[in-house]
This record gives sequence, C-alpha cells and structure tokens, in this order.
Amino acid sequence: MTKITAAITAVNGYVPPKVLTNKDLEKMVDTNDEWIVSRTGIKERRILAEGLGTSDMAVEAVNGLLKKRGINATDIDLIIFCTVTPDMVFPSSACILADKIGATNAFGYDLGAACSGFLFGLETGSRFIQSGAYKKVLVVGGDKMSSIIDYTERNTCVIFGDGCGCVLLEPNEEGLGLVDSVLKVDGSGRHFLHQKAGGSIKPASHETVDAREHFVYQEGQTVFKFAVRGMADVSAEIMERNNLTADDVAWLVPHQANLRIIDATANRMGLDKEKVMINIDHFGNTTNGTLPLLLWEWENKLKKGDNLVLAAFGGGFTWGAIYLKWAY
Repeated sequence: MTKITAAITAVNGYVPPKVLTNKDLEKMVDTNDEWIVSRTGIKERRILAEGLGTSDMAVEAVNGLLKKRGINATDIDLIIFCTVTPDMVFPSSACILADKIGATNAFGYDLGAACSGFLFGLETGSRFIQSGAYKKVLVVGGDKMSSIIDYTERNTCVIFGDGCGCVLLEPNEEGLGLVDSVLKVDGSGRHFLHQKAGGSIKPASHETVDAREHFVYQEGQTVFKFAVRGMADVSAEIMERNNLTADDVAWLVPHQANLRIIDATANRMGLDKEKVMINIDHFGNTTNGTLPLLLWEWENKLKKGDNLVLAAFGGGFTWGAIYLKWAY
C-alpha cells in the first residue's frame, strides 16, 4: 500500500498596506534606527488598520490561495487557524474565517502556540491528511500583533508587525510533503514571555488596563538565550535524524524573531546565508505569520523535491522543526 503524506500544494500571504518604519518609531518612543537594526535586523513592519482583525487578513490570504489552486472554499475540509490574536475570545477565528470565505463544508478550530503555532498547525494538519479522512486542509498563520503591543515600551514595540499567510495540505503518494518533525514545549518559560492579563486568572478590569497588562511582556535576554539554543538544537536534530547534510538542505525557513537567532540556527546547521529565507527586515516578527509569509515570498524559487527545514521558537516556551519536501 502506498504511503500517503501531506504535501503543501498552494501558499499565499497578505500584509496590510500601512508601513511603520524605524523612523516612525523614533517619534513614538525613545529609540533609533541604528539601535533597532543592530539588535533585531528590522527596518520596518506592517500595521493593520483599527477596526479590522486577524481574520480580515486571513480572508485576503486564503481567497488568493483558492484562486491560485483553482478550487472553491466549499472544497476545504478543515481550517486550522494558528494565532495568538484571535478576533474574539470566542467564537474561534477559524469559525469566523469559514463564514467570511464561504467554507460551508469545513470544520475548524484555532491553535495557540505563540510563534510556533504555524509549525504545530502543519504537523496537526498533516495527521488529518495521513489518516485518509480529509483531502484538503487549510493551515492559516496570522496575527495582528499591533493589538497587543505597548507602543510606549521600546524593547517590544520595535519587534512586531502584522501579517498572515496560509498553505493548503493535500495527500501525496510521491514521498513529498511533511517527512519528520521535532516539536517541544516547556511551560516554565511562561514567566519570561506572556500577556499578563486578559485570561481567566486575571480577567480585564480597570486595574489591569491602567497597569497596561494587556500587552506582550518579554524578558528579552532570557528569551533570546532560550531561542538561540532551542531553534538551533531542533534544526540540527532533524537533520541528523534524516541523514541530511548542509548540501542536502535547499532552504532554512526560520521564524523571524531576531536576525541573530536566525544566523545562529543557520550556523549550527552549516548553511550558507544564501539558503536562509529572511523577511524580518521588512515585516518584523509577525508571530504565526512568519513561516507562511516566507514560503509565499520565496514560492517562485522553490523547486519540486527541495528539502526544507522549518524552525520556530515562541512563548510558552514552544519550539520545533519540521523537515518537508516541496511538492511543486
């Protein structure tokens, strides 16, 4: 019996038109372009307009994907929406997206794993395909990070941007698609990267709003150290498990949190910079959007059979790597 794998058969992305540059941030908070670029590699990021939510970006990305693939929304079996900035606490953004695009035959849910969410979503979606139960699984990764960023806090507000990407997973019998994964969580990391209020422990109140506790809180140096080690370790591990050398890997698709973390991961894998996808300079850290947006921007450079390693690290802590063979 031929083994069924889950392959990416289409990819698309969307970023808002509004650009927030480092020069713009200089007018908002005590920072400057040189400080931001030297520490993060970011020059600008995109910001979604007020009154719009993460699902609105997803609608643009998904409708473009459906057009490219030549299918209808009614063909979708399942929507996995990876996000930490859902439109609402409930219903899920997957539910809202299904309604907005007319995916009347799909069920869906949101997946929250911070910046590793899209990676976890790919693995989850692939299992539904491999089971034989579903033929078309839509994995969406997107965040309106500007909705939870404190633009008076210079260490975090320079990092994040808004954006959304998506991929379609379909069955493959050529050995293409997702091959292997190494996925990790360590909840002790929650103390160093989290949103203090808005959950069931600390619901919204006048006190939490006044204390500005509904924004991203991050202890940068601690997170940086964990991220460097975590992303590098799993990326090296997945290469070793699958007998891959640096020559075998066509592309590293890394989470776009910090250019130094990306460089450390590539160095650990023995990869030249020419094999590393980078868009942090113009999009910043779009959290769940980083990996699909990279695939979208590099789509015309990918060749059927290319070996890709996707790696991410996020709050929780969550981290992991996926090895896949490009299918088209």
